[in-house]
Amino acid sequence: MKNVEGIILAGGFSSRMEKFKMELPIGDKNILSKCVDSLQSVCDRVIIVAGHQHERIQKIASSLTNVEIVVNENYEKGMFSSVRKGVREIKADRFFVIPGDQPLVKYSTYKKMLEIDSDIVSPRCNGKKGHPILFKSKLIKEILEMSDDEILRDFIHKINDYRIDVDDLGIHLDVDTLEDYEKLMKYYNEEYCEK
Repeated sequence: MKNVEGIILAGGFSSRMEKFKMELPIGDKNILSKCVDSLQSVCDRVIIVAGHQHERIQKIASSLTNVEIVVNENYEKGMFSSVRKGVREIKADRFFVIPGDQPLVKYSTYKKMLEIDSDIVSPRCNGKKGHPILFKSKLIKEILEMSDDEILRDFIHKINDYRIDVDDLGIHLDVDTLEDYEKLMKYYNEEYCEK
């Protein structure tokens, strides 16, 4: 049908948060479940890459459908090691990659990105790039050949991405600190609850 899959990166330490950020509430769900929901609106299958606290991730995901969990045993090596773990599971022609703490990306952003036929598509809002990133699966071999020490940005710069302008502050809103979470909730309440 869609031939698009999604990778959610949820293997990090949440080291700057006092609480495990994937479990923080947003509306009637938690951050990770909300991120899965937004991806599932455009994806046939969602792969969550867990690492640190993977048992808690598996508990959250146990109630979700069309979701697969893979555990990155090398999560201490950083986010790119989780990207590489996730892309090994991809079967579709294209796939999104998004951090698990970015639950408020709009459906219209995903849809607009899918309309572009380019190897890599990045969203941009107010002149600043954000997540998710959309890749063609033909790039998987090159991603796997890079080292865990590298970062996704290195790969994107190497290939060159197509940047698409969107009206969506959700592409910038991740949760590294309690202050970030408060900002996310303020945006959520204004954008989704007060209309």
